[in-house]
Amino acid sequence: MFEPVIAPSGTLLGLLQRGRGDGTLHALAAPRQEALTALNQCVAGDPRQDWQVENRSLYYARLYLDLDGPLGEIEAHLFGVDDLVDEDDHRTGLALSVLGHLASYGRDDALMLLRRYAATGANWAWALDELALRDDDEGLRSLAAPVLTRFPATAQGDALLAAAVRDAYEPRPWCLWEEAPEAPETAARLKAARQQGSFDRWQRQLTSRGPQPGWGVQAVFDWAADGLRRGTPLHVPAARCLAAVATPEDRSAILAAAAGSSGEAARATALHHLVLAEPENPAVLDLIEAAGDEPAVAAYERMCGPAAVERARRWVHRPDALGTAAATLLAARGGAEDATLVLGALRNTVRGSGPDSTPLFALVDGAGRLRIGCAAPVLRHVYRETASSHLRGRVARALAATDPSFAAGFAVECLWDCEETTREVAAHHAETADARVAPRLRRLAADPAEEEDVQSAVRSRITPESAV
Repeated sequence: MFEPVIAPSGTLLGLLQRGRGDGTLHALAAPRQEALTALNQCVAGDPRQDWQVENRSLYYARLYLDLDGPLGEIEAHLFGVDDLVDEDDHRTGLALSVLGHLASYGRDDALMLLRRYAATGANWAWALDELALRDDDEGLRSLAAPVLTRFPATAQGDALLAAAVRDAYEPRPWCLWEEAPEAPETAARLKAARQQGSFDRWQRQLTSRGPQPGWGVQAVFDWAADGLRRGTPLHVPAARCLAAVATPEDRSAILAAAAGSSGEAARATALHHLVLAEPENPAVLDLIEAAGDEPAVAAYERMCGPAAVERARRWVHRPDALGTAAATLLAARGGAEDATLVLGALRNTVRGSGPDSTPLFALVDGAGRLRIGCAAPVLRHVYRETASSHLRGRVARALAATDPSFAAGFAVECLWDCEETTREVAAHHAETADARVAPRLRRLAADPAEEEDVQSAVRSRITPESAV
């Protein structure tokens, strides 16, 4: 999968790709066809950095409603030739989620597209999950035949069917089909598939190659080493096992392993164990500093005690991953005396790695937690430029704590943001002197698709009568 190409933040396309509230406001003010072109480009080319944590579907669906947008471009995207060769869920997932929201708003054309794609499309399971939440029983029953024909009555087909039933996010369609009295053969086959899925889960538990009763410290180290050889690092779960099996007599062996005497996997496992078992032991921090590699840094990131914070003040100026981990620890656990160090790390990270780097999540939170007023300019820069709506939401919370202009500025546009947590922050802080705020609050309060936390924040700002 290719990384999405994000347009500049000052363009309509760039605003919509980022999911910013200003994207909706600019789209509604732009020529309708220009806005629809940009909107269709976003839905067909998912712009999210991480589709598992970033929201766009409700944001785009609401804009389709406001623009009374046709769904021809979404249809062309779903049923194009790429659907015959590209089975990646990510290619069509956003479009299907947008259709799901539109269907819940009463767009019958969206519902028909979902039914058609569930019957014939490559990512049919996603479409079926969307329909499970929005379609009626009759509509779902009409899909039984086209969906089940995907699974021939062979051993392999039955195995695939069992996996599909087991992994379905929404079980409602499968239950309807299993309970249908007019198709007893289908019902029997689905019942067998459901039972097979349950058996598969039970069998995996029985055949686990994981920790066994009676294991000792060396067995845990061997298990971690075996995982590393297979390309699956197991030092974090192995460290939890180590905590269960280790005795005081094993301490010297664990310290030796942490120093590297038993190999890379054992060292990583021992370090992850020691940072929780002996968090105030300076020798553990010395071992982390001596190693300085990824497992050692990951172990340090699990520490939160006074000794780790004190060491972070010494390491924060390092130009490596350990220095970055020290900065994020100070952002999360440091005191007011660490505000200058956190601010310096925030500025250096933005300057050196740009507005989308992973350490910014913790540093932004730290700027808000410590109420570093001098951080407001760099926070505003990250807010404008980041392509991550998840990060932008955290920036909004930090700005609410550090920037006196937030309520009359960014908080207003945040009422239209793609992330519900950002809309919640805006609902608490947006200045009602702006003529756009009160009508938007009323619309959010009346929208059945809006999250409960957002509506609770809205209700704290307006009276029940004005929310009607």
